[in-house]
Amino acid sequence: MKKLFVDKTIEINAPASKVWEVLTISEYNCQWATEFSSGGPQFHLESSWEMESPVLWKGQDGSVIVEGNVTALDRNKLLRFTVFDVRSPERPPLTDEDGITFELTEGNGKTNLHILQGDFSVMTDGEIYRDASAEIWDKVLPKVKELAETI
Repeated sequence: MKKLFVDKTIEINAPASKVWEVLTISEYNCQWATEFSSGGPQFHLESSWEMESPVLWKGQDGSVIVEGNVTALDRNKLLRFTVFDVRSPERPPLTDEDGITFELTEGNGKTNLHILQGDFSVMTDGEIYRDASAEIWDKVLPKVKELAETI
């Protein structure tokens, strides 16, 4: 079966360290992560951002909505973590490339943020979920850009 990933890149007029902060600090990620709730309650990501540490997407009431673990880490350059909606009945099988990957490439005072999310092919109706996630990233990436350029 063909793998299904969301694959997007945005250029940000800020150093990679600022982009990294927007991605990993709850004060900032709550401002873009809420797009994943489709207008529902606000939530944020919590983690120590160390290898194999848990990554929790928490609602305002502290409840965990999505959980995962850090699977790749190179500060200010690469962050990958798995994602699993705790409301789903079963966990699909995961490979090392599954989840959300943030790759940051800095040059000339700018950072290219490349995101890769998937593999949606392991899900029933994976194309529908991949396409929906791609639309969400089209809203998230400009917010990440705006935050990184203004903090």
